[in-house]
Amino acid sequence: MTKERLRIAVQSKGRLATGSVSLLERAGFEIRNGGRDELLQRVKNLPIDILRVRDDDIASFVAEGVCDFGFVGQNSLAESGLDESDNFASITPLGFARCSLKIAVPEAIDYAGASSLSGKRIATSHPRLLRRFLCAKNVDAAVAEMHGSVEVAPRLQIASAVCDLVSTGATLEANGLRAVETVFDSEAVLIQSASPISEELAGIVDLLKRRIDSVVATTGTKYIMLNAPRDAAPEIQKLLPGAEAPTIMPLSGRDAVAIHAVCQESVFWKTLEDLKAAGASAILVLPIEKMML
Repeated sequence: MTKERLRIAVQSKGRLATGSVSLLERAGFEIRNGGRDELLQRVKNLPIDILRVRDDDIASFVAEGVCDFGFVGQNSLAESGLDESDNFASITPLGFARCSLKIAVPEAIDYAGASSLSGKRIATSHPRLLRRFLCAKNVDAAVAEMHGSVEVAPRLQIASAVCDLVSTGATLEANGLRAVETVFDSEAVLIQSASPISEELAGIVDLLKRRIDSVVATTGTKYIMLNAPRDAAPEIQKLLPGAEAPTIMPLSGRDAVAIHAVCQESVFWKTLEDLKAAGASAILVLPIEKMML
């Protein structure tokens, strides 16, 4: 029996869940709001179901073909060990929910490099990644697996150090800890199952991937329009961040041109000031809502 609807696994709650749902909605998928605790949500305008599950379960659900796609943190994917398998047809970085798995020690500790961890006990929710890091550094330390509130382990004398996910560092600071080593950098990724898909759903798969790729491509992308003297155009093109082949059009009755460019990198006030100093005028910066690649 073939599935009649595509299944996407999304974290039940948290920053990753919020970003995943936002991305899907920006891609034009109308998600039926069934409440925070509902396991299954349906997309109204396409044959797609969204399963709200634990982050730790998403990689295995997709690898086993229970779900066709999943939004998951790279840290969870790597910790599962499934990132090294051939169970996924693709793994696509999404550019949100960025964080780092870091080793942290009490502020009062005199830390002198990874060798300082030898003989110590480290509490973590990511034992696989921590052991891989310690092995690479040739450090012999004990690993204590914990789920939740890892940062309190030193105060409770459960461990001498912790290895936990860090976004802003505020939680570490509140618990008298400082980060000393980066074990793994993470962001949200979209994983696709390698399991066969029915012909009926193949078109929906292509549509989903195309739209998500387009939304990711527009994130942080700006459209810049400006006027400039014709002889200043080459210098101005060099100042446009991440722009590829901008459109240059002559202005009627003037020895000047209009330059339009899609910039893939951040456009700061300093960028605008540099453009103006190079001769640009009437500079307009617009966000890009949709872009089909």
